[in-house]
Amino acid sequence: MSGSTLGELFRVTNFGESHGPAIGCVIDGCPPGLELSEADIQAELDRRRPGTSRHVTQRNEPDAVEILSGVYEGQTTGAPICLLIRNTDQRSKDYGNLLDTFRPGHADYSYWRKYGVRDPRGGGRSSARLTAPTVAAGAVARKWLLQKHGTRFIGWMSALGATEIPFEGFEHIPNNPFFAPNASIIPELEAQMDQLRRDGDSIGARISVIAQGVPAGLGEPLFDRLDADIAHAMMGLNAVKGVEIGDGFKSVAQRGSEHGDELTPEGFTSNHAGGVLGGVSTGQDLVVSIAIKPTSSIRTPRASIDRAGNPTTVQTFGRHDPCVGIRATPIAEALLALVVMDHVLRHRAQCGDVVLPLPPIPAAAPR
Repeated sequence: MSGSTLGELFRVTNFGESHGPAIGCVIDGCPPGLELSEADIQAELDRRRPGTSRHVTQRNEPDAVEILSGVYEGQTTGAPICLLIRNTDQRSKDYGNLLDTFRPGHADYSYWRKYGVRDPRGGGRSSARLTAPTVAAGAVARKWLLQKHGTRFIGWMSALGATEIPFEGFEHIPNNPFFAPNASIIPELEAQMDQLRRDGDSIGARISVIAQGVPAGLGEPLFDRLDADIAHAMMGLNAVKGVEIGDGFKSVAQRGSEHGDELTPEGFTSNHAGGVLGGVSTGQDLVVSIAIKPTSSIRTPRASIDRAGNPTTVQTFGRHDPCVGIRATPIAEALLALVVMDHVLRHRAQCGDVVLPLPPIPAAAPR
């Protein structure tokens, strides 16, 4: 299937299906000499893994990663790195009633129109199960970027449905199943999710992610802009329907005197642009938000058609996330890391010899 590769110099090709024997990816272009083990990757996969709380799908996958190539004696060799994650808890029979019908809001109908083949088992290539290899590849990029540039990636849930999640502090994010930066709101979020399960329904979410310590100068003019590639990558994540860089759509209501980030000898005074100007990074934090739609696989009966065009009713059984956004935070972090990694290598290839008379302007304080 085309459209399975992200990046130019740091290229990640994703393979597998939700209910196939395994999923994984091939990373081509990773610099040699990076110390890398399966444990480095597993830590990130465990953050995304299903079955970690009652609020997500109870599919019990260990997501144990295997490094099949590209690493020798604990170091990357420069050869393609193949990462494999075996599927161990498929229940394909849960999808038997979907062979000839289409779930409203899902990719069932559009994939059938494109390929003429129906693989109803967990959605096949359209399943969020395929985000695990993305997280695995992102772990490799994150480690290299941290060592070479001190770049860090932090994501969180900033809204669950219509419920805004006020930001209290980064320290709360790893201590709850929602990746919420707020401890006091967790009971409200849990009650909302429990009600959704009882209703057989789902809801969307907004995820925010930042990259700190990003080198200035990443990105190309026009169509290879850094923010364009970020949007391209984020829209490749299942269920994403919108991407904002910096203030995003809030910029519409701002005046130029407010939105333009002023520069001083001490640094930028704000970061409304989200760390990108003219498609090129400024050295400030990259600030990205994504909108994730409600899960399409729900128990509530919905009107649809079968492959013959006859009217029918669809009810989805099996194990599903009432809000796919709950596990999206590590994926958004990984996607941002993959884009930054690719652009760092591209910038090094073209502009590695550029020397300026002034040091980089300090970044603004975190938002």
